[in-house]
Amino acid sequence: MVYSYNKLWKMLIDRKITKTEMRKQARITTNMLAKMGKDEPVSIETLAKICVALDCGLDDIVEIKSDVEKGGSE
Repeated sequence: MVYSYNKLWKMLIDRKITKTEMRKQARITTNMLAKMGKDEPVSIETLAKICVALDCGLDDIVEIKSDVEKGGSE
């Protein structure tokens, strides 16, 4: 699976919120933010905290694709 948080980063830019401000509002760890920065999977609880803090849905912040769509092998 390929995870992309580009939608989240764009939303933060549009709302003029820094990643650090979002991290504090959502009460997530710096480790979770770092994993997201590397497009690594994080827990649904982490994503839910971000959605509550930003008043949005999961599909507004994360995109999940299969490796096949990206041309990878499984």
